Amino acid sequence: MNLKLIPAILLTLFSFTAHSQEAPADTVIVPLAESSKIIFTIRNRSDLHILRHYNFQELFDDILQKLEDSEGFTNDSSGNAASTTREEDWSISSAEKNDSGNESNDEDDDNDSYGHSDDDEEEEQKWQRSRRGRIGQTWQSYNIDLGTNNYLAEDQFPDASELYSVRPWGSWYLAGNSVQRTRLGKNIFVEWGLGVSWYSFKFQENNILVQKDELGVLFSTDSRDVEFIKSKLSATFINASLVPVLDFGDHSRKSRIWDGNGSGFRFGVGPYVGYRISSKTKLVYEENGDREKEKDRDNFHLNNLRYGFRLQLGIRSTDLFVNYDMNELFAKDKGPKLNAISFGLIF
Repeated sequence: MNLKLIPAILLTLFSFTAHSQEAPADTVIVPLAESSKIIFTIRNRSDLHILRHYNFQELFDDILQKLEDSEGFTNDSSGNAASTTREEDWSISSAEKNDSGNESNDEDDDNDSYGHSDDDEEEEQKWQRSRRGRIGQTWQSYNIDLGTNNYLAEDQFPDASELYSVRPWGSWYLAGNSVQRTRLGKNIFVEWGLGVSWYSFKFQENNILVQKDELGVLFSTDSRDVEFIKSKLSATFINASLVPVLDFGDHSRKSRIWDGNGSGFRFGVGPYVGYRISSKTKLVYEENGDREKEKDRDNFHLNNLRYGFRLQLGIRSTDLFVNYDMNELFAKDKGPKLNAISFGLIF
């Protein structure tokens, strides 16, 4: 038997039974092959909801196996197969349904007042809502932010002549976050979580020294006769964020880049706060053919607290972020007035 005929069988079945809720038993006969046929008998329209989610592939596999094992087939004198009439009971159980059919309403089989819950369109909508998730339901994910750092001085990037100006390429921002995504309503979510981030500011000049005294942080050039390779300032923070998100794809779990699929546009903006747990400078140079590294761990008058706003934009399976620190990178009157900014991809 060709199991591809199952959708056609169901369509014929529904067309015979949709016009009457309490009519006598309707019988649909579907001829198959040369000498086989399938007979459907429906007495209660409430069965239609169950049949929509029934695993007919498994049912027919079971029927065919039982027929193959049966001794009810004999050959008549003309060589044709003759069979006896048999009636088997294959009960519809929850274990035999597809995963998509979460509610069978088996208890209502004998209830003639099936009513509004029997409306096919309404049932389909309920099923779709169950896939999206309930309001208040939360899903957890682990995200990686990878991007670049810079900072703004009076709403613009520092001039290249400033000793503390940085190179966007090489000034990496890396963060690992555990994010909870909670549904607040249709298309509305809030993403809240904790994580660790690493700032890295790579200076334009490779021989920049960062030092501090009681008055503040000092930027100067190293005058040694060596080949300087790079100089940078880095800091590590523990962060917490709370970002309301409008997701037009209405997905409980947003798609990832490696999923290769997904749909809809996502937009979110919300606050974050972080606490500095370490900071250091690193100067790399080459002397007499040997590569040398000098590291200095200190606070360099960096603010222990950072806070700002995070913007998230997503389309299909790609998400972007922008973080902007509302407070200055250095403590008040201890260094240049700089506000850190980071942007990149969310993995």
